[in-house]
Amino acid sequence: MSGILEICANSYSSALAAQNGGAKRVEFCDNLAEGGTTPSYGQIALAKRNLSIEIWPIIRPRGGDFLYSDIEFDLMKEDIISCKSLNCDGVVIGILKADGSIDKERTKVLIDLAKPMQVAFHRAFDMSNNMETALEDLIDLGVVRVLTSGGSSSAFQGIEKLAELVKRANGRISIMPGAGINESNIQELIDKTGATNFHASAKVFVQSQMVYRNTETKMGSINDEYQYELTSEEKVKGLVGLISQIK
Repeated sequence: MSGILEICANSYSSALAAQNGGAKRVEFCDNLAEGGTTPSYGQIALAKRNLSIEIWPIIRPRGGDFLYSDIEFDLMKEDIISCKSLNCDGVVIGILKADGSIDKERTKVLIDLAKPMQVAFHRAFDMSNNMETALEDLIDLGVVRVLTSGGSSSAFQGIEKLAELVKRANGRISIMPGAGINESNIQELIDKTGATNFHASAKVFVQSQMVYRNTETKMGSINDEYQYELTSEEKVKGLVGLISQIK
């Protein structure tokens, strides 16, 4: 079986580029600058209606930490219900307790609510107080996949820990390296970690077509509001070409 590339798609357009580039799955999100939040119902509906690629929306009500209030937890449950109604292939969640451990009770509630959809766990895992314990907790809960950089700022920097996690998982859960993966480093990650699933945004900056530009004010926190990020079909193809060689 060849390897699998998952694209972190920040829009329907990015999901389409991921599909055209040969990726097998998207973690569907919005607001990449905040690490990804739940995309709109409309984005998910359009993707499920028109695309054949697997759609796994992230269920994250805000940026910041992964300790959620009761209101935020209710929002997560409602978003999972919406994703199930749209026949999504799965959802991606991540909830911690204040002490940095996996919130097993709430995670189980979301997993049960999501059925028959499968559930993956995002990089909240990297913010846990003990990755080995967290991994066993996620396996016990029935999570199918965990996205991780090995607790480092990038997957390449965490390459040794990723290799340890793949070995520890021993096929009980998929360890998916992600964060800063590109064509220049993915081969070494393949060779040294033993992972078969990889996560990348494969994004490029797209310049605005606006002719008139007001440079005196800003609508958000990004430095240049006259450009935005989209997944590159060509970058996806390059990564798929390398990952497909995994046996």
